[in-house]
Amino acid sequence: MSFAENLKILRKEKYLSQEQLAEIMDVSRQAVSKWEQGSGYPETEKLIELAKKLDVSLDVLLLDKTPAYEIKQEIAIALNEKGLTVPTESAIYIQNEDILVRCYKFFISPAVLPTKREPKFALFGVDGAGLFEDRQNHLGWYAEKEDIQKEIAAIAEAVKSGDRTYKLQYNCKVKNGLFSSKIVE
Repeated sequence: MSFAENLKILRKEKYLSQEQLAEIMDVSRQAVSKWEQGSGYPETEKLIELAKKLDVSLDVLLLDKTPAYEIKQEIAIALNEKGLTVPTESAIYIQNEDILVRCYKFFISPAVLPTKREPKFALFGVDGAGLFEDRQNHLGWYAEKEDIQKEIAAIAEAVKSGDRTYKLQYNCKVKNGLFSSKIVE
């Protein structure tokens, strides 16, 4: 891929518009547009600054080394304690009982002071951007941290394998009450 393609992909990965990136870089939106069209290039100092702002190395920005979108070779998965993000074109349909949601970002939310019989974690999926924030869908409850970590790893593997759907495997069944959710044994 070219610098122009890499820049466009990396900008979108950071959920930035051309205008927002232009503001960050202290250039015009038209300059960013030209960079992404391949009809212009930033000066060396701006390239270095751009790589820093996008949190990538110069070779990733300039060369054919954009791991975040080379799905066939090696999928880029930002996997950490909080969740998982995959490229939007690799979004996967998540199934849990009667729901089926297309998600490209997943995050973990710990329960607030759970009792022994309440789930300790919830998994949410993002299916798109809303007016003020991402559209989030509750996907499942988890009794233990290890369970939700295994689920995230399994989702990541499904995306890496090119699967279009994934059925939750490690979540627990719950019965929702007025103020809490109890694990069903």
